[in-house]
Amino acid sequence: MPRATNAAASRRRRKKVLTYAKGYFGNKSKLFRYAKEAVHHAWLYAFKHRRKKKSDFRGLWIVRLNAAARANGISYSRLVEGLKAANIGLDRKVLSDIAIRDEVAFTSLVSKAKDALKAKAAAKAA
Repeated sequence: MPRATNAAASRRRRKKVLTYAKGYFGNKSKLFRYAKEAVHHAWLYAFKHRRKKKSDFRGLWIVRLNAAARANGISYSRLVEGLKAANIGLDRKVLSDIAIRDEVAFTSLVSKAKDALKAKAAAKAA
């Protein structure tokens, strides 16, 4: 009995990998063995970096908030502490957006945070 290789399915599978590898440099886009490895690495990096993107954006928001807070005479950490004391539950993404788009509103948030910090210090001293 002759050996069946299921050539159509194998060709389809290899063609799919080579399609994913389109645009890769050199053999990685032409030869199945190298394309398979390159595509596998690309998928691993894509998976990892989809998660890393979240922490990258959080870092960006913190940098923006720190710059805007220091322009209003307070550090980022004191701002967050003051907002927490004032029961203002805005996350860093929203605060960063407010700092960029609406300086007046951000300044009022900073003043509320400063007042809450003063009240907290007064309560601690008493």
